[in-house]
Amino acid sequence: MENDIVIQKAIKCIEKLFEGNSDGHDTQHTIRVFQNAQLLLRSYPEADPFIVSLAALLHDADDHKIFNTENNENARAFMSENGLSDEMIETICEIINAVSFSKNRGKTPKTLEGKIVQDADRLDAMGAVGVARTFAYGGRAGRSMDESVQHFYDKLLLLKDEMNTEAAKQIAILRHDFMKNFLQEYESETEYKWI
Repeated sequence: MENDIVIQKAIKCIEKLFEGNSDGHDTQHTIRVFQNAQLLLRSYPEADPFIVSLAALLHDADDHKIFNTENNENARAFMSENGLSDEMIETICEIINAVSFSKNRGKTPKTLEGKIVQDADRLDAMGAVGVARTFAYGGRAGRSMDESVQHFYDKLLLLKDEMNTEAAKQIAILRHDFMKNFLQEYESETEYKWI
């Protein structure tokens, strides 16, 4: 029961941290990553659900694109205030630090919990949600639509083959196919033909 209370407090914490942010790295993204992690946990009962849940909820609490913090400052403050042991804090911070695609390309998290959280985050960058997030972030960053489309080739279409768990690989296949279909349609609609 105590773990459930900490999870509820973590949700409130991220709601406050991401207040006013709507560029795809926001409360809704974090909740979807949390939900993806819960879905993946069903296939891996040996994983620690509290560690997975808390790492999923806090994975963007110190994202460099949003916050000017160091050493997981926001995540550590929340966990310390809620009485987590130093060992648990370090475990969760290690998982959080293994999530970023750009910083961890080709690297596999050491623990099953880390693999689940990394997969849960990457799944949210794929499919219909991935398409929506790409353009939301691109608009905030001043990118044209074509520049945002390039992000699919630079990152999003690579994610299917970067999944760690079999459960995530199955979901990723469907989301990957959706993105490929979207790109085909986008290219068809934006192809300039002079008549």
